Amino acid sequence: MPRPLIVHLAGPTATIQNTPPLVTSNKARAKYVLPLKANPDGTPARFDVLRAQRVAAPVTVYVEQFSAHPLESDRAELYAPPDGYLDRDGRFSKQRQNPGDTPVYAIELKPEDGLYPFPYMGRQADGTAWEEECAFPGAPEEKARQGFFPDGSRPFEEIDRLAIDGHGWGNLISAKADVEFVRIMPPGGYTKGLAAARRTDRGDGDISPERRGFDFFAYKPAHLAAPPTRDALTRATNRVQQILSDGRYLGAVWTEGSPNIEETIYWLNLLIDTTAPICGNAAQRMHGMISNDGPKNIVDSVDYIISRVWADAENRNRVGAVLIQEQQIFSARTVAKSDARPGNYRAVGGNGGILGAVGHEAGAPVLHYIPTTRHTWCSEVNLTCLPREVGGLLRRTGTFESVRVPIKDVGGWLMPTAIPPVVIVKDGGYAAPDGEIDPSRAPDLLATIDYLNANAPLAGLVYEGLTPYGTTRDQARNRLILRALHSGLPVVRVGRGATEGFVPARDACITGANLTATKARILLMAALMKLGCLPPAADPDNPTPEERATLREKVKQYQAIFDSH
Repeated sequence: MPRPLIVHLAGPTATIQNTPPLVTSNKARAKYVLPLKANPDGTPARFDVLRAQRVAAPVTVYVEQFSAHPLESDRAELYAPPDGYLDRDGRFSKQRQNPGDTPVYAIELKPEDGLYPFPYMGRQADGTAWEEECAFPGAPEEKARQGFFPDGSRPFEEIDRLAIDGHGWGNLISAKADVEFVRIMPPGGYTKGLAAARRTDRGDGDISPERRGFDFFAYKPAHLAAPPTRDALTRATNRVQQILSDGRYLGAVWTEGSPNIEETIYWLNLLIDTTAPICGNAAQRMHGMISNDGPKNIVDSVDYIISRVWADAENRNRVGAVLIQEQQIFSARTVAKSDARPGNYRAVGGNGGILGAVGHEAGAPVLHYIPTTRHTWCSEVNLTCLPREVGGLLRRTGTFESVRVPIKDVGGWLMPTAIPPVVIVKDGGYAAPDGEIDPSRAPDLLATIDYLNANAPLAGLVYEGLTPYGTTRDQARNRLILRALHSGLPVVRVGRGATEGFVPARDACITGANLTATKARILLMAALMKLGCLPPAADPDNPTPEERATLREKVKQYQAIFDSH
């Protein structure tokens, strides 16, 4: 049987692919006569931090017998004899020469063995110690290192090499599947090109320098943070579709920053036409940090993919994209981050969303529930189903101008400007200063509508109002919602927070059911590329009965997508 082949897709701002700063060890500080790093209270540090690194040449080390566990020696009679003994001067002999000799194992470490934990010996170019990613606080990019990995190969290797399961064994990924690594919107980049980074042996070839905020997207150092854009999402969508269309991969693992992966995994669930599973993974703690949760999530995704528990009778993914966190399998539609600590992803919406469990020692991955909403290969808004172009609107001189908006090129790929802007408008009580219903009393909403009409031929709004109705009692804002609808902008009403109710039909708005505002925005972005803008009224503040009827017919098409996805 051929080994399963999985693809890892490196996404942006991924804590799961980030490491704590490489801080110069006290071993190096002592060697080069630098001030030693102490505890916060000024007392000497007990141990040096060890970081995974490679030996450059074979070397033999002597490890004290029975030093792996304090109770090994309690059952010394169960053990084979050591390789030899070290005397007080460090001389090795096969036989004990003196009662005080230390029993040891002789271990030859080789470069091909992989990574070993060692003190970090790196220093800055001026000889001083590294204390953080930057040469000094707030340093410009040319004086800053990167903590994010450029792709998934290194964290996967460290998991394989250093992580252990409950049975005391490692190789937790490579024992089960082969993995290929693709940089989609990676969190780390080669600012001098791959050749300068000595990575041409990976077969990637020499490439031009990569740019932060265009080729890679990191959130740290904070002053150099570069979040991904809609343009980057367009490129990523096309690339993921291309990768998963060739049929070589049993499944894909997508890693991304924990606050945003709930959006991206739902987007992939809607847009990617594939019968293979897509598993999202994130982490609340950096790779290698105390109690880091990322490695377990990744291993659980590998187990989920190779289990084929997701497959229907025709070997198609029946579940859609999922987020696997803390041994739970979440539906892409309902998962949301609720706090910044492990275990704080939630299934929002009040109607399930945790599909099953994975990663328990007692058994294989299991699914208890299967979503009924459309996804991936059966989605009506995936790349295959999207049209080449749709109708849009612009209003720059007081009247609406119909325009055609390209969605896909001749090859079927998303155009760079295809993904439309959708703005979330949040509302609460006590918004109006008095009973006045003049729309100018809602300048934020008014400015948003005017800007979208003038600059975005495809655009929409998500209105987060009262729970669970998605409404507001501010009549000025209600009038502006009607203006938006009759200006070609579809509006989705949702309740605020993680509502568990269903929004009733109102004002020709799309009802977002139990979607959060974040998820409704993602779905509306996709639906706009499928259906185009709403039909405008000649006077958006005073539509005719015929214009109202035409609008409602178009909204029904949107509502059908929201009801089924």
